[in-house]
Amino acid sequence: MAKILLVDDAAFMRMMVKNSLTKGGFGDCTFIEAVDGMDGVQKYADEKPDLVIMDITMPNMDGLQALKKIREADPSAKVVMCTAMGQESMVVEAIKNGAKDFVVKPFNNERICSTVKGILG
Repeated sequence: MAKILLVDDAAFMRMMVKNSLTKGGFGDCTFIEAVDGMDGVQKYADEKPDLVIMDITMPNMDGLQALKKIREADPSAKVVMCTAMGQESMVVEAIKNGAKDFVVKPFNNERICSTVKGILG
């Protein structure tokens, strides 16, 4: 059973991702939630999830900074970034820093599920 860390400052978005994945065949996964990048880095260290799905724009520590810290601590970390339309330069930066993929908000359920399937198998 996979562990997935959802990092987003909007509780609604964490719920949307969780619901999409649960309906898309990942209902047996354990979901861990973090409210910003700082919380995400700490929960990654504590929980060692199989996958991180993380927003880019968050207070305290944004997703790019959190991605760098997570990958410094664990170079094999699998991180998918979520981004709003129009943040293409941030996506390029995230991929350069080791993000495996990205999904654009508002995302469609099939896209997020196929992304997770492609990474977790």
